[in-house]
Amino acid sequence: MPTSHLIFLGTYTRNGSKGIYATRLDSDTGALSPPLLVAETPDPAWITLTPDRKFLYAIHPSTAQATGFAVDPAAGALTPLPLAPATPAQPPCHLVVDATGRALLVANYRDGYVAAISIRPDGTLGPPAVVPHEGRGPHPTRQDKAHVHSVTLSPDQRFLLVADLGLDRICTYALDVTAARLTPATPPFVSTAPGAGPRHFKFGRSGRHAYVINELDNTIVAYDYDATRGALTSQQTVSTLPADFAGANISAEIRVHPNGRFVYGSNRGHDSIAVLAIDAADGRLSPQPIEIVPTGGRNPRNFALSSDGRWLVAAHQDTPLLTVFRVDAATGRLARAPHTAEVPACVCVLFHD
Repeated sequence: MPTSHLIFLGTYTRNGSKGIYATRLDSDTGALSPPLLVAETPDPAWITLTPDRKFLYAIHPSTAQATGFAVDPAAGALTPLPLAPATPAQPPCHLVVDATGRALLVANYRDGYVAAISIRPDGTLGPPAVVPHEGRGPHPTRQDKAHVHSVTLSPDQRFLLVADLGLDRICTYALDVTAARLTPATPPFVSTAPGAGPRHFKFGRSGRHAYVINELDNTIVAYDYDATRGALTSQQTVSTLPADFAGANISAEIRVHPNGRFVYGSNRGHDSIAVLAIDAADGRLSPQPIEIVPTGGRNPRNFALSSDGRWLVAAHQDTPLLTVFRVDAATGRLARAPHTAEVPACVCVLFHD
């Protein structure tokens, strides 16, 4: 077991932030080392790693680009790769690399499209192949048009699942890694409840079930997943909020514990993380959260779990604070650790392990 976990942190470059930071979390105590600036770059709001952990990619909403870095894990350092071509419109908001490390998939929120980009052997990027979404949802301002919010690869890497907040749809595309090309599957999408606003999506450990967190109606939906067609069937909807909460809130991140027994979802407004149990037999969630835990800061836009499932680190967009929680693998419950670190406008937490 490693003595520490290397964590990269994506930020909006405001309120003193200058780019991508790195910290190390002590695997025994949960203590965080002082975060260090490892890449001075504008608004690296979402970051991801290649499967071999050799390259890190970031999206930059302010410049409409995806950039790459070579990773030195021993030093926790990043070295910029040659600049990639700009995406055709702005701003991108989410990205993921396929298991072969040959394709980068990008979600564009403002202009409502998904793009596939080839990754060359040296880590540099080719031109994007863009698939636009069209339409709108019932919310007059948040769903005025398509707003692609996240891209998630199926466990077998054959399909890309795309959450479109604007259209209330989870779209499925067949992925051709060699050509870095996306083709609508059959069926091409499943609709969420009107006005739900699907944001982020995660598969369960078995690959037979999946979970989406809806930003606008503050729910998590459990789906059955047909791996032969990339098709989803909605089975259950659970709230991320206490029944007596009446304030403003929008949900954000969703994660599945490495042991496959728990789902975690963050709330912005209530500023908390909801913990739900997964039934191993059918993938359903506990009807009510096991607990809903304050994160200790404002706007917990993102959080992540260590690969061993022992620690959860939460970032806050509106409070310059990282908070750490010890995770009980048997119950899923979170216990706040007495350790914090300061990073302004942090919006992405990425464990290198």
